[in-house]
Amino acid sequence: MLFDCDRDSKILAWVDNKRGGGGESRVGGGGEEKKEEEEEEAHQSLRKKEMKREFPPVARCETRGRSEHAVAADLDGTLLVSRSSFPYFMLVAVEAGGILRGVLLLLASPLVLFLYRLVSEAAGIQLLIFVSLAGLRLSDIELAARTVLPRFYAADVRADSWRAFRACGRRRVVVTANPTVMVEPFVKGWLGGHGVLGTRLQVDPWTGRATGLVQAPGVLVGDRKRQAVASEFAAEAMPELGLGDRASDHDFMALCKEGFMVPADPSAARVPSEELAGPAVFFHDGRLLRRPEPRTALLTFLWLSLALPLSLLRLLLTSLPLPPHLLCRCFRLFRIDLAVRGTPPLPPAPGSPGSLLVCNHRTALDAAVVSAALGRRVSRAVTCGPSRPLSEILSPVPAVRLTRDRAADAARVSTLLEEGEVVFFPEETTCREPFLLQFSPLFAELSDRIVPVAIDTRQGMFHGTTVRGHRFLDNLFFFMNPRPGYEITFLERLPTEWTCGGGRPAAKVAGHVQELVAKELGFENTALTRKDKYSPSAKESSEPKKTS
Repeated sequence: MLFDCDRDSKILAWVDNKRGGGGESRVGGGGEEKKEEEEEEAHQSLRKKEMKREFPPVARCETRGRSEHAVAADLDGTLLVSRSSFPYFMLVAVEAGGILRGVLLLLASPLVLFLYRLVSEAAGIQLLIFVSLAGLRLSDIELAARTVLPRFYAADVRADSWRAFRACGRRRVVVTANPTVMVEPFVKGWLGGHGVLGTRLQVDPWTGRATGLVQAPGVLVGDRKRQAVASEFAAEAMPELGLGDRASDHDFMALCKEGFMVPADPSAARVPSEELAGPAVFFHDGRLLRRPEPRTALLTFLWLSLALPLSLLRLLLTSLPLPPHLLCRCFRLFRIDLAVRGTPPLPPAPGSPGSLLVCNHRTALDAAVVSAALGRRVSRAVTCGPSRPLSEILSPVPAVRLTRDRAADAARVSTLLEEGEVVFFPEETTCREPFLLQFSPLFAELSDRIVPVAIDTRQGMFHGTTVRGHRFLDNLFFFMNPRPGYEITFLERLPTEWTCGGGRPAAKVAGHVQELVAKELGFENTALTRKDKYSPSAKESSEPKKTS
């Protein structure tokens, strides 16, 4: 290297301490003032020297032998492939503040870019924070950061810089201009970081809402990042490794023994999500399906002007008690794809009651779509979950809720099966993730004529389910997709020996059906329940509990 990193880092840290009031009293004669001037000159000289320092690319970073090292790394453009934090602010603005706030942020984005490029990085980010977060409850911002952002962050983690980051075992710290509250859950939960040095939001103590301003020392860029790192590691050795992607990162990287730059490369290799430190099973939330880059956000908001009336029309269509064959034709007319696989069970006949269609649950529309795929109207949709009055009113398939009185429920379902097929959702709630919740064994006690049905959906812009949002809007959002789709697969009827009538315990029957459906869909089998989804931990992660 051109100079001694350890020596200069120690000098910079010592000078910072002296400038911050950590040294001797500054009241005195001309000798003391001259000493201060010399310190200031030394500091400025070192700063200029550091700014001229050349850092090698991260590809040359040796990851072995760093178990006792600490690292300080930037986030956007360094640990993440994308250099822009705009999509994440847009996600929080839409999910915590609503569509109108997202539109406002998009309209303000040219001004944000102007300030960022031509005025200062801090000014652009300050405006981004104000437009996105001003007036939002801090609890809503935290919730979006825990349940919405991790999925998008995890899909963009850069492989080479992440491996260098993870190789350091003493301490892993992320230094970012983004608000700490937005990135901390992901950094600690998925990247394995020990801390985040970020911009701190100013919150009104009376209302608990963000004011849109930031606490001192302001937006964390340039020299403020260096000061934050120096303060964080004041009681221990400075980080051995510094990672950054732009000139404003040089300030804090200069404090580290080694520094490496991460060159911009949109096609850089990304880390598979299963290799990250996050939980294998997680209930993600949010309505937006795609990462809202400015162009994607613009197209999405333009589409909304057409999507809303189209969705209302589609919703009205599925709410009418139309014959299934006519409903299928309407699906094709309104660009709703329906793929039916397998062989539907035979209709009921005298002495041969209908089948109990045991399905996984993707959206509130499942029962109506299964009826259309079956080619005839089903008798009822049965669930043991809590009531959702509005969804039940809008559904053309009447819903029945079990009382959990085994004898009464069995008698009721037996009567319904005489009228036709009955759809049963043993997960007790919808689940949009690529895994199945634990199947309740209640259905196995109600009938031995069990037909497993695998349901999958296709959505291009919006998710049709939510955990923390307004669930009565689920169907509306599903139909706002340009071309929503369903795939219904009828599996073979369960053999008698695999039913309770054949001597199998209800729990074993439920587990077997769950395995069949999961295998057909390519989903993971878990023992998670509705309680795991809607408990306070829905805001956090849930460790997987795999079924045997």
